[in-house]
Amino acid sequence: MIRRLLVWVLLFGIIGTTVDLVLLAHYEDALQLIPLVVLAAGLAAVVGHLVQPRSWTVRALQVMMSLFVAAGVTGIGLHFDGASGFQLEIDPSLEWWPLVKKVARSQSPPLLAPAGMVQLGLIGLIYAFSDSRARARSGAGFEEGIR
Repeated sequence: MIRRLLVWVLLFGIIGTTVDLVLLAHYEDALQLIPLVVLAAGLAAVVGHLVQPRSWTVRALQVMMSLFVAAGVTGIGLHFDGASGFQLEIDPSLEWWPLVKKVARSQSPPLLAPAGMVQLGLIGLIYAFSDSRARARSGAGFEEGIR
């Protein structure tokens, strides 16, 4: 039951995030396309696993969800870089900590918005690693893999 809920949360999160990024026109340059490409590939991996649940589809899902985490962390860095550049144009005398506080409060780009990708990736990894095919392949139970 929990696995079914996780996969539904994951699917709704992927679709919702994709719609949000498209509505925000988050495709103006190549770097902004990264989350859209990762989301599309992630959706394909989830649907592929649901249609054909095999050990290789579990592995594909694990890889894609790891890419979600990496894309989210990278996005936070890119959002920080963009917002800090803008803040430094306004006030070049800003020191590090006041700059960080201004960036954290900025709305464009929102610093922690890409953290949603990290969260979706972690949900997907929990779902994928709780799959019996993943446990059988590794030779360890899910609980043993956490320790």
